[in-house]
Amino acid sequence: MLKAFIVDDEPLARDELSYLLKRSKQVEIAGEADSVEAAMEGLRTLEIDVIFLDIQLEEESGIEIASKLNQLDYPPLIVFATAFDEYALKAFELNAVDYLLKPIDEKRIQNTIDKLYKLAGNQEQNISLSAKQQTFQNERSEKLAVSIDEKIVLLNIADILYVGTQDGKTVVATDKQKLWVNEPLVTFERKLLNGAIIRVHRAYLVNIDAILEIEPWFNSTYNLIMKSGEKVPVSRTYTKELKQLLGF
Repeated sequence: MLKAFIVDDEPLARDELSYLLKRSKQVEIAGEADSVEAAMEGLRTLEIDVIFLDIQLEEESGIEIASKLNQLDYPPLIVFATAFDEYALKAFELNAVDYLLKPIDEKRIQNTIDKLYKLAGNQEQNISLSAKQQTFQNERSEKLAVSIDEKIVLLNIADILYVGTQDGKTVVATDKQKLWVNEPLVTFERKLLNGAIIRVHRAYLVNIDAILEIEPWFNSTYNLIMKSGEKVPVSRTYTKELKQLLGF
């Protein structure tokens, strides 16, 4: 289920959008805000997949929020929901997924949700923790084919430390090299579904066999110290599952 954050200075507009998103039964409302300051504060403490932004906030602009989000290493998907059509070009220059004009009808919002699911890779079936535990020690494929430029590199899966999203691209890190690829993170999650490489953050998959230490961080999160010495964050969303898999 997609986790959404709504930014609009009109309570009725927030309520209407929240209602339409919830009716889809595909979106969870993780938070709301009525200003740039409140939005950035909420986004610092919440892990979300998509943010719905109004353009005209009281003496502020949703464009400002989108610009700040694009400076993050792992920005959420952005959808503008506004009554003004003249900002559409600017919105798409800021990598907006969609531009919704108010009043928004249910069919239009469903089209946006479908688009978001394709981009976020959330069309995959949810794999329960019990299913992961059952397959955790099963026989694993030993090789992973990675497309780089015009060639295909075969990696030993056991050599992979982590797969992550950095600077808008996907990096596959081994103990010897880092490979930058165009395939999204969810593609690797699908390929490595039943092995030792699991998701620990919206921007990271890690090989649990390559973890040396688990370092407590803030707000019940952790950093994983990998064999390379690099740190990989674990978000609160995946903390419980990691604890159960590793037994700590």
